[in-house]
Amino acid sequence: MNATSKNQNVSFRPALRSESRIIAQLYSTASDGVADYIWTQLTEPGEDILDVGARRYARDDSQFSYKNCTMAELNGEVAGMMVAYPMEDTPQPAPDMDPVLRPYAILEQPGSYYICGVAILPQCRNHGVGSQFIDIAQRDALTRNLMQLSLIVFEHNADAKRLYDRNGFYEIARQPVVPHPLIHHTGDALLMVKEL
Repeated sequence: MNATSKNQNVSFRPALRSESRIIAQLYSTASDGVADYIWTQLTEPGEDILDVGARRYARDDSQFSYKNCTMAELNGEVAGMMVAYPMEDTPQPAPDMDPVLRPYAILEQPGSYYICGVAILPQCRNHGVGSQFIDIAQRDALTRNLMQLSLIVFEHNADAKRLYDRNGFYEIARQPVVPHPLIHHTGDALLMVKEL
């Protein structure tokens, strides 16, 4: 899974278990606070939320595993990360589900290859890394015979939405964001898909 851009020395590779903490840091950024909200509820005594994220990404047997992460490097340094995996058929969220998380569960698209999060370090943006992550997700989806990519993006995250619009995604559903101090956006969360 190696690729190089035309103008920059960007390469892509599978993540390593030893990178679980940097994955957690990047996923915290990608989720715009949603991961932080979840992780605060899972902390053990003495842990900070990144400890929780690192512990979760160090697992082998979960969707939130380093095994579902692709790392980007620019000139030999980590430039970003993508978490993506097949979205299995999931039941509708229970009525008593945490109301802050319920909108995102409603927006899951069963049968798609789900781009759960993409984070690119600020100094590494505008080098085509985001578009190359999408290309990798597309290839991974096709190897699994999945004909659709899906993702959830906040409508007010203009940079991310512009990236996805430019790469052929379109909106098929939306849910209002339940405001919380840890979550960086209000307005709606959008389910966007791309047919392959």
